[in-house]
Amino acid sequence: MDTSTDFRIFVVDDDEFCLNLYRQHLTKQGYKDIKTFQNGAECLIELTDNPDVIFLDHGMHDLSGIEVLKKIKRFNPDIYVVFISGQEDIETAVSALKFGAFDYIVKGDLQLEGMTRVLLKIAEIKELLKKNNPNFFRKFFSFI
Repeated sequence: MDTSTDFRIFVVDDDEFCLNLYRQHLTKQGYKDIKTFQNGAECLIELTDNPDVIFLDHGMHDLSGIEVLKKIKRFNPDIYVVFISGQEDIETAVSALKFGAFDYIVKGDLQLEGMTRVLLKIAEIKELLKKNNPNFFRKFFSFI
């Protein structure tokens, strides 16, 4: 079982071209369980499918990426949310990270490589957590 490609991935972007580009890229990387959504509300409805990773656009029409992120984290704080955004503003990235985003990728020439890199990093983290002590963070945060 190759855990790096066994993720259930959601991709949320109101740009259909980007959705197709991301899906094609992820498929070429060996990921099979990919769902795409053109807005945050559709994604939120499907959270019961328990995605491992959500790639989320920051600037969408119905709900902002930050609003969607907050709702995702309330539903399940263990979902890895990665912003992919045209916003290069440092304050936007800091805000996303402050509300629980795992990473922030700026749309551009390196965005596809960034997706691959962050998925490999998530796989590595999940493997380390599973190997070392899968309940460590839950135990630690229950005391706070």
